[in-house]
Amino acid sequence: MEFADVVRRRRMVRAFDGRPVPGDVLDRILDLAVRIPAAGNTQGLDLVVLEGAETARYWDVSLPAERRRDFPWPGLLRAPVLLVPVGDPSAYVERYAEPDKVATGLGTDPDAWPVPYWYVDTAFAAMVALLAAVDEGLGACFFGQFEHESALKASLGIPADRCPVGTIALGYADPLGDRRSFSAARPRRSLESVVHRGGW
Repeated sequence: MEFADVVRRRRMVRAFDGRPVPGDVLDRILDLAVRIPAAGNTQGLDLVVLEGAETARYWDVSLPAERRRDFPWPGLLRAPVLLVPVGDPSAYVERYAEPDKVATGLGTDPDAWPVPYWYVDTAFAAMVALLAAVDEGLGACFFGQFEHESALKASLGIPADRCPVGTIALGYADPLGDRRSFSAARPRRSLESVVHRGGW
């Protein structure tokens, strides 16, 4: 598939048919997801991958059974893979305390960073995974963890000082069970209103 087609076909899929994702397909997606730009080549990214029955641990914490009856996208729970991209702020602080970066002043504390690049770089990995899924013929949906983040980190063994950016559900789309969110109906801004050539 041409890259432009991958980008144009990418959308959030909220219903999956439950078929498992072949291991080689998942490995290709993961391999691409780690090939991201990273500030200072810090490589402060980790990927938590849940497959098959392991996904139940995630949903039991973030969407307990008593809340599932009214959940508008039940097909999302059939995703055979959940991927949690996680950034490590301390890796960035340590990297920027090294001799070639120390002059930046960013190697003292995470609060020294005006833009927390552990989120930026980890979000790059999430975007690459979403695009790689499309290229492999899969559907994918990125969603936030919000108030469940601490409980999910504890359940999945993610260290307390690490920063997940969200979760990606991966699998084969169920076109009959999928329905778009209300947000998808919002009109896209025109290219002319977004692009400011030569300045704002």
